[in-house]
Formats: sequence, C-alpha cells, structure tokens
Amino acid sequence: MKNVGKQKDTRIRVLIADDHAVVRQGLKQIISNTSDMVVVEEAGTGIEVLEKLKTCAMDVLVMDIEMPDKTGWDVLQDVKQMFPHLPVLILSIYSEEQFGIRFINAGASGYLSKTSAPDQLVEGIRRLAAGGKFVSPNLTEQLIFNMGKPQGRPVHEALSNREFQIFSMIVSGKALKDIAEILSISTTTVSTHRGRILEKLNMKTNSELIRYATREGICK
Repeated sequence: MKNVGKQKDTRIRVLIADDHAVVRQGLKQIISNTSDMVVVEEAGTGIEVLEKLKTCAMDVLVMDIEMPDKTGWDVLQDVKQMFPHLPVLILSIYSEEQFGIRFINAGASGYLSKTSAPDQLVEGIRRLAAGGKFVSPNLTEQLIFNMGKPQGRPVHEALSNREFQIFSMIVSGKALKDIAEILSISTTTVSTHRGRILEKLNMKTNSELIRYATREGICK
C-alpha cells in the first residue's frame, strides 16, 4: 500500500493590510468565495505588515495607502527592499488616475480603487501571483489616452512622490505636525516640502491647494 503524504496547499497566500477591521473582513469575504486563494494573515498597521512578512511567506500583499505608524508609500519602499519579489496590490479610496501611476512607478504591481474591489480584486490577485501587473480598465484607458501628450498635463505631476504624499495629506485636512508624526520626520521638514509644493503649483495657501485638489479629483 502506498504512503499518502499530506497534499501541498497550492492556493495563493494573501496578506491583507488595512487599518479598518470592517474593510479587512469584507476583503476576506470576497476572497473566501474562491478556491484558489486564501487570506493567511492580516495587518492593521504598516509596522505589523513588515512583522507578518518576516514570519510568514506570502504570494501577494494587498495593502491600503493610509495606515497608522507607516503610510502605504513608506511600507511599499520597505517591502521592495526586504522582499523584492513580493507583488503588492495597492487598494485605496484615492483616485486611480491620480495615484495609480505613482504607485506603479514606485514598485507596486497593481493599483485598484476600493469601489472596484468587489468586481476586480480576485482577478488582480491572480494576475499578480502569476507574475503580471494589474490596473483597472479605467486607469488603463487613462494611461493610453495620455501617451505622447506631454503638454497640458496637470501641474501636480511635477511633484516628487514625497511631495505628492504630503500634498495629499494637506488637502485631506491633516495638520503639519500630524503629517510629521505619521511620516516620522520633523515639522520643519514638512514645512519645507509644503513650501516647495506651493512654489511648484504656483499657489500661496492651503485653501488654494484644497480647491485645486478638489477640482482635479485628488481629495477624498
């Protein structure tokens, strides 16, 4: 009689990172309806993401942008340094057109808005696990539309990733001292970045930044 060993679990192993337990539960529910993937771990903070990845092998990381202690921007940089082959799918409430291309350029393998998650999350995870990239059809269309059109691009695209990160926090209503705490940098450094942002956008006040961000669809 042949010895029957334990069958290897070939399902895609997923880590979900979001600071809202209700959101994590909703994502787990979507994934639970599939037979080829499983949520192995979940995290509510940026530091927790890195701790979980050190102790448990994953195939795909699904991560929100805004989390306590470390933002998605910073966690992505850490993940790409520590686990360069781990694909990261950014899941966010922020506009795909405004944020998607920045995260892809920063090393993410995919970007998806939370409003699209119920329909496209599973497809995105499968594509990343297979070594591919994933963006929504809306973002793909926008990227194609903008190809070869250097003129007339929004002025905020001249901002660096760090400047854009701080710009996004300012227009969402965060105070400079709160931004400094979240990013673990000094308030003086945040103020310096704010000055450069205002200069690049040819503006003088936070109110102007907010009006611009609302017009461009950058605000929540």
